[in-house]
Amino acid sequence: MTLTHPDTTVTAREAFGLDTDLVVPSFNEPDEHVPDIDADYRFNPDVTRALLAGFTRNRRVLVQGLHGTGKSTHIEQVAARLNWPCVRINLDGHISRLDLVGRDAVVVREGQQVTEFQEGVIPWAMQRPVALVLDEYDAGRPDVMFVLQRLLERDGKLTLTDQNRVLAPHPSFRLFATANTVGLGNLNGLYHGAQRLNHAQIDRWNIVAALNHLPADDEIAIVQARVPHLRDQAGRDLVSSMVAVADLTRRAFRVGDLSVLMSPRTVISWAENVEVFGDTALAFRLSFLNKCDEAERPLIAEYFQRCLDHELDESATELDTAA
Repeated sequence: MTLTHPDTTVTAREAFGLDTDLVVPSFNEPDEHVPDIDADYRFNPDVTRALLAGFTRNRRVLVQGLHGTGKSTHIEQVAARLNWPCVRINLDGHISRLDLVGRDAVVVREGQQVTEFQEGVIPWAMQRPVALVLDEYDAGRPDVMFVLQRLLERDGKLTLTDQNRVLAPHPSFRLFATANTVGLGNLNGLYHGAQRLNHAQIDRWNIVAALNHLPADDEIAIVQARVPHLRDQAGRDLVSSMVAVADLTRRAFRVGDLSVLMSPRTVISWAENVEVFGDTALAFRLSFLNKCDEAERPLIAEYFQRCLDHELDESATELDTAA
């Protein structure tokens, strides 16, 4: 990294379309850790404000929301427009304290095997102008998560007990996290592996932003941008119906009628598979319906019929069984 501090600024109005005069520090040139800009990405105004507060004021920001809402991508796309180096790590159940902090390792120096300390991702990132994103924060093991306890405090220092060192964070180090829950565990059975987190640690996050699904018009625009063969008016009409199906599954999920929902990611896959198979119903089945519980498929088929005026086999099967 050639630059250690932001050397320019951008306005939130120009870079993110926000109705504000906020000026955000940024880097003039990207390096290898800066994400690629997705010109078609649509920013959620409230979440973007929260993330910009994280970059501008060094606030710790936790983004919470259902799967497929684009939590990690949102952080990456903000970093991309600021040319801010960004590193993501997934806190799955196999991540240990040694992975995060570091460990002794045997290396070869001048033909001799020696033991030396190799930094984990947290010490590496916090000594550099890097935005560290802890993905699936609520999937990390509770005993491992205590490594982050002091890092979330105001001074943000990290103690390396094996090295008898205390690391102070780089002035341009930033910390973010994404989670499906807010540390309450797998309450509805949807997110297996989600852990109950220590409330004292959750309380240390300065900002908790909730990211929900996009408005229908924005989601339609994103799907059309991702799938070029649907960019004409007929394609927009089809995508509009597909997004309507997705919205019905999300409403049913909220009230407990369904145990699954269609994420924007799934809608994009469905649209792409329409081109692959040349059949909207088959693409829907292969992209989403086959992932669902058999008992719930008739209801989903009803949503499909309602929005696309086409009967799926699941509806007929259910009616025959009932008769």
